[in-house]
Amino acid sequence: MTDTILAITLVWIFVVIYAVAASFDFGAGFWSMVYVNRIDTKATSIANRYLSPSWEVVNVFIVLIVVGLVTFFPGATYTLGTVLLIPGSLILLLILIRSAFMVFSHLVRKYDKTLAFFSGISGLFIPALLILVLPLTQGGFIQTIDGVERLDWGALLTSPHVYAYVGLAVSSTLFLSSLLLADYSRVANAQQAFRVYRRDAILIGPLTLLAAVLTVVTMKTEASWLYERLLAYLPWLIASVAWFLVGYIALLIPPEQKRLAYAPRLAVVGVIIQYLLASYAYGAARLPYIVYPTVTIESGFTHPNTFRALFVSYLVGFAILIPGFVFFWRMFMKDEQYIQQK
Repeated sequence: MTDTILAITLVWIFVVIYAVAASFDFGAGFWSMVYVNRIDTKATSIANRYLSPSWEVVNVFIVLIVVGLVTFFPGATYTLGTVLLIPGSLILLLILIRSAFMVFSHLVRKYDKTLAFFSGISGLFIPALLILVLPLTQGGFIQTIDGVERLDWGALLTSPHVYAYVGLAVSSTLFLSSLLLADYSRVANAQQAFRVYRRDAILIGPLTLLAAVLTVVTMKTEASWLYERLLAYLPWLIASVAWFLVGYIALLIPPEQKRLAYAPRLAVVGVIIQYLLASYAYGAARLPYIVYPTVTIESGFTHPNTFRALFVSYLVGFAILIPGFVFFWRMFMKDEQYIQQK
């Protein structure tokens, strides 16, 4: 494995982890807003119980993505920074506002509903803006005028492919979060909340699969080079759909089946594996382009000596962070006393 492949693989791992973890986080904020007046279901309480410790950890990975790109691929930074200036600024602003509301929601109980509203709305807009990075870097949306690269807003706002990506981001956020919250509610022994989130996941699951299909179909017209490369990874995509079906079928198992009490956990695992397989196929098909057709992993790569020093520092950082993540998981996500608020 070459240095460039190793570097882009590491960055892509950050992207995939953040995409899945942020979907849980942003979606939980949205569901907290939706059910804020449904006190009887305890759905908002469950969502807030998950959000309280998790949102800060999720933001670690977006920092790792930015730092990884800047340090490993400085040649791509100029193009990405120029083209994504406005969308990126909006994302940072929304994350800042959402983080501020998440902090103060524990201090100012009088404005709980207002804070839940901002958290929920931003929980949809942030994934919709983040996903724009993918179609924008696939080609067709960047113009070079007088030597300056600019985003073609006309093409962006009229592209069915872009809207398919946005639909996929929003539906994935709602599907993954409702799926996780259903399992979280089961562990918390909150049966009404479990039924609510299980119902939501059952309804949104097919819409997410449809959005994924539309994304691939529109890709054939607007990014044919990527579509043709993606067909080479068709077995991975088929395996991805198979794992989605495994997760969805597990979700359909009636909760009254005591012998299959862990079916919601199987559904979460199956769907996460599905996203990992699809992400691998998409990421591998994009190689060697970071921004098609101008920036490749070779043209944007840092000096090899710099890469080796940075890679060692990342390994040291992981050696410190991973035990912390494991401790966090055991303390908040696995501990029944916290989940059930004993």
